[in-house]
Amino acid sequence: MHCGFCLQACPTYILWGNEMDSPRGRIYLMNMLTEGQMEMTPKFVQHMDTCLGCVSCMTACPSGVNYGKLIEETRADIEHTYKRPLRERVMRWGILHTFPNVGLLRIGRVFLSAYQKLGLPSPSKLMPKLGKREDVSGTTPAQGVKRARVGLMLGCVQREFLPEINAATVRVLAAEGCEVVAPGEQPCCGALLMHSGKDEEARALARRMFATFEKAGVDVIITNAGGCGSHLKDFAAEEKGAFKGTIKDVAEFLVELGPRAERHAVAKKVAYHDSCHLQHAQKVRTQPRQLLAGIPGLTVAEMPEGTLCCGSAGIYNLVQPETANALGDRKAKFIRAIAPDAVATGNVGCILQMQAALDRQGGGRSKQPPVVHTIQLLDEAIRGSAPRA
Repeated sequence: MHCGFCLQACPTYILWGNEMDSPRGRIYLMNMLTEGQMEMTPKFVQHMDTCLGCVSCMTACPSGVNYGKLIEETRADIEHTYKRPLRERVMRWGILHTFPNVGLLRIGRVFLSAYQKLGLPSPSKLMPKLGKREDVSGTTPAQGVKRARVGLMLGCVQREFLPEINAATVRVLAAEGCEVVAPGEQPCCGALLMHSGKDEEARALARRMFATFEKAGVDVIITNAGGCGSHLKDFAAEEKGAFKGTIKDVAEFLVELGPRAERHAVAKKVAYHDSCHLQHAQKVRTQPRQLLAGIPGLTVAEMPEGTLCCGSAGIYNLVQPETANALGDRKAKFIRAIAPDAVATGNVGCILQMQAALDRQGGGRSKQPPVVHTIQLLDEAIRGSAPRA
């Protein structure tokens, strides 16, 4: 923790230049707490809360310090022993009991859909414009000769508010010769809870998730959300035997499988944004670019500060909105400078965060490039029709 390579990789240090809001500084505070040199004060908790958990520092660290594990364990300690102010407790309880609950999200979708149909202004730029609800649960047969049988993790917010991502994922996998099993009864994977210090609840959900896919008889679980995939991979490594198969991001899996379906031309300039947990935690960086490079007519533009978080970070943009907005606006500035036809990324939170940041730039959503999942562009190339942003 002495060299300091992590400083310029840390979003909060870049914003504020405060050592205690860098990975090195936070580790120093954790160590002091562990050795009894300080107590768990509101100031200590604040420094831990302002960390995005993006683990960019782990990519930058030449010594291989597992900061992601340290911040998860510290946050769990905070949730077990520290009493937050009432307003914070109520807010966090509401968020962490709603977002992992697919049933509540489904009810929320009904109300949001009715609200949008009335033409009322959105109470938050983070709310997506709802389209058709596409349910891909069940089994989708492979097209042509079957090459693999895979399970698809549907997610929570994505399943109800951006179901077109799952629908595109299923179509692409089927077109590439995969039989896709997406159990409708699968629970939340627990990623949001783990990243917020609710470790026991998160592990219980991950166990249920793995049990569901074991019952479905698949050898590989496909994820299309960077944070969720990272959490499941970490849990599978932590609890040996929790799942006998493997967990792969959809881009990672498709590159290993190799292309079979014909790609039609997509004449677009696309700015690609790396999801933090996809590039830093899962180390899936080249594969999404390989998929995009395989689409005729499509040009990929690299984003400046590509290793820096957009500010989404699970529930961070809800509990730390000012910092999240500063990071999101920074990304939007780079996107506008590139002037792409679309922005592609591999995580639902990043999609909502960057679209909201672009909307804040003014001119209305119709004047901004749509932010879509990488798999939606591949789906467009295979089907020959454009995705809904």
